[in-house]
Amino acid sequence: MMRFRWLLGSLLALVVPCASAELHVPDVHYPSLPAQAMHAEGFVPNGWRLESQQADDLNGDGRPDLVLVLRQQDPANVIRNDDGLGENPLDTNPRILAVAFARDGGGYALALQNHALIPRHDIPTIEDMLSEGGVSVLRGVLRVTLHFWANAGSWSMGNTTYTFRWQNGRFELIGYDSDSVMRNSGASESLSINYSTGKVRRGVGNMQDDKETVTWQKLPSSRRWTLDEVGDGSAFDPLPAR
Repeated sequence: MMRFRWLLGSLLALVVPCASAELHVPDVHYPSLPAQAMHAEGFVPNGWRLESQQADDLNGDGRPDLVLVLRQQDPANVIRNDDGLGENPLDTNPRILAVAFARDGGGYALALQNHALIPRHDIPTIEDMLSEGGVSVLRGVLRVTLHFWANAGSWSMGNTTYTFRWQNGRFELIGYDSDSVMRNSGASESLSINYSTGKVRRGVGNMQDDKETVTWQKLPSSRRWTLDEVGDGSAFDPLPAR
């Protein structure tokens, strides 16, 4: 399965040597969000903005919780890319994914703050991974979809969706779904993992004839991840060895 981890590595090998001398991506200090707030805007630190928000019951108490995507607004993170490949200027301002649970007495309590799962947009030849992806809530589960598309270095494009459920006092990964298509040949691959049932579905096909060969297997490992343990969503290996 051609995953984002391999694609990013290959693309970096192709484009970074000629661009590294030009691009200087600033380091970021991630602030700690407030432990409580009366509304979504109360969790937004100075110098950041509320990029998106969802409201749904995530912890099963019957009250709508908040899922927030915050993005920094520092002009220093918008950098020039004079190499001639990709975006110029490049907005590398990072994001924070946050979840806040509704409180009995009103307002919300912070339950999650994560800045790793959604990759920083710091490679000019790769689209912002939330440009056609996004964060959503479906039937009480949290879904984060990352989109991969490169205008140099790779013919591949695709999406990876992470599905998390609040259980055992934490957000646990219960589903991983990835699909990719080679734009030059039409060859396609898909990988779908249900961590709750331990089933793995693989598909291989071609967009030209719309046929797919499907195989099934059992998960090779019993390990389960939390959202924080997944780390960078473009580098996660969903099928590690035991």
